[in-house]
Amino acid sequence: MNAYRIMVVDDEPDILDLLEKALHIEGFHDIIKMDNGMAAVDTCRKIQPDVIVLDVMLPDMDGYEVCKQIRQFSHCPILFLSSKNDELDKILGLAVGGDDYVTKPFSPKEIAYRVKAQLRRAAYRQSPANHEPIKIGALTIDTDGCRATKDGKDMELTAKEFEILRCLAENQGRVISRERLYETIWNEDSLGCDNTVMVHIRHLREKLESDPNSPQYLITRKGLGYKLVNPYEK
Repeated sequence: MNAYRIMVVDDEPDILDLLEKALHIEGFHDIIKMDNGMAAVDTCRKIQPDVIVLDVMLPDMDGYEVCKQIRQFSHCPILFLSSKNDELDKILGLAVGGDDYVTKPFSPKEIAYRVKAQLRRAAYRQSPANHEPIKIGALTIDTDGCRATKDGKDMELTAKEFEILRCLAENQGRVISRERLYETIWNEDSLGCDNTVMVHIRHLREKLESDPNSPQYLITRKGLGYKLVNPYEK
């Protein structure tokens, strides 16, 4: 038995029970089942689950809004469930801070495996490596603490935004393609990745740049990708 705590949020009791059984089979026994968004946010704040499986269509507020509220105090992995198969819906789910997106109908066993994958990635991000923080101009990226500051002030980044920033910082001055960013950060094939990466880059620039329309740190190389540079170096 493992000690991970998994929150499952869905307003359909049958789906809650189905996912609970699938997670039990895979060794997860601390399962919190919620049937509405507001209660999920409040409970998450109190118990700090390790992973959240979150339905998009909820009776009181949609899953995207739930995710946005949770991201104000938690960076735990969030896996969206949705009956919407449109690419824009997936992009929105990832843009508001989701880490994965699965459309219905789904295999409960697949969800359990995806939960395991998110836990492995979270453990890797938190594992001690004693790396020195990366300093680029007024920007400091603490890769061990998953924390970034600019001019000494914390940048409120989502997990995906931080991973993009870290990837670019570790390759300072080198152009990284959208495809490579997507495959590295989302651990998926890069087919159709352009919009997802562009949305996250735009949000990252809004938090990083003094003028997002005239970026000094996060530079686009048209047709090639992105790179992170020190604006004080000529």
